[in-house]
Amino acid sequence: MKLVFATNNSNKLKEVQALVSSQIEILSLSDIGCTEDIPETSPTIEENAMQKAKYVKNHYGYDCFADDTGLEVEELNGEPGVYSARYAGEKKDANANMDKLLTALDNKQNRNAQFKTVIALEMGGKLETFTGLCTGSITHTKKGEGGFGYDPIFMPNGYDKTFAEIPLTEKNKIGHRGKAVQKLIEFLNA
Repeated sequence: MKLVFATNNSNKLKEVQALVSSQIEILSLSDIGCTEDIPETSPTIEENAMQKAKYVKNHYGYDCFADDTGLEVEELNGEPGVYSARYAGEKKDANANMDKLLTALDNKQNRNAQFKTVIALEMGGKLETFTGLCTGSITHTKKGEGGFGYDPIFMPNGYDKTFAEIPLTEKNKIGHRGKAVQKLIEFLNA
C-alpha cells in the first residue's frame, strides 16, 4: 500500500516512518512532486488536517493522510493551538515560538499544557480522523537537544525530562503524534 504523508517536515516524516510497518510505503510531498505550500487556513487543528489531505487527493490523486498539531496551554486559553507553528510570526521559528511562550507564562503558576495531533486520512473516497493527545507542562527553560518545535520546553506527565531529552523511540510511545499514528495504523490494518 502506498500513502502520501502531506508534510514537508522531515522530522515528522521520520517519526511516522519509524511507526509504520514495511507493508505501507509512505511517500512525502516531494516524492509526488508537490512543491507548493498546501493551504492551512482553517480555524481548528482538525479542519487543517482535513484541508491538507483533501488538497493532495484533489490535486495529485493519491490517497493521503495529513496531520496538524498544536500545543494547547491551559493558562493561555488553549494558545498557541492552531497557530503553534506561526506563534511568533510567519517565519515558523521554533526558538522564537518557545521564547514567546515562555515570556507569556513568566510568573504564571499554571503551566499545564497538552500536545494535540489530528491525522486526517483521505482514502477510497472517505475521510477519517484520528486524534492523539499528550498532557504535560511547560518548563521554565529550554532543555535538551533532540526533537523539534516546542519539544525543549514540554515535559510530559510522569517524566522529569522534556521531549527534547527523551529518545525518539520513547517519544513515539507516549507522544501525541505516535498515539494518532497508532490509531491510523490500526484502522489501516482492520
